[in-house]
Amino acid sequence: MKARHKRLGFLVAGLAGLGLAAWLLFNALDSNLSYFFSPTEVAQSKAPDDHVYRLGGMVAAGSLERGKELTVRFAVTDYANTINVAYTGILPDLFAEGQGVIAQGRMGPDGVFIADEVLAKHDENYMPPEVADAMAKAQTDTSTGVAN
Repeated sequence: MKARHKRLGFLVAGLAGLGLAAWLLFNALDSNLSYFFSPTEVAQSKAPDDHVYRLGGMVAAGSLERGKELTVRFAVTDYANTINVAYTGILPDLFAEGQGVIAQGRMGPDGVFIADEVLAKHDENYMPPEVADAMAKAQTDTSTGVAN
């Protein structure tokens, strides 16, 4: 075998190894990504069924129900649509009805979002940018009568 063919073989093997490493890296990173969706986007089935994502909005007034043990049920709204959420765990101290919230989890088979983690806004002036943008868009769409 000529030296030229050996170099070509090493180059092909190196490129194949590099491609495999890149594919493994991107595959691992994709499984750790958590995208944000508003209740309107979830209601329109834009959220993935089999992937963890974040649901953000306001905790709907009168929706907080404390169940047995640490299970809590509440609704997240962007004032255009509302999604029911179930969470088992200790809620943040600032969690309350009418406050901004982001819940991370998956949609259950019964249409209830099963949260693994719940984050509440840290003071009265702060709202995560994704939540503020989604709520502003939902309010604009409902006030102008635009159907989504």
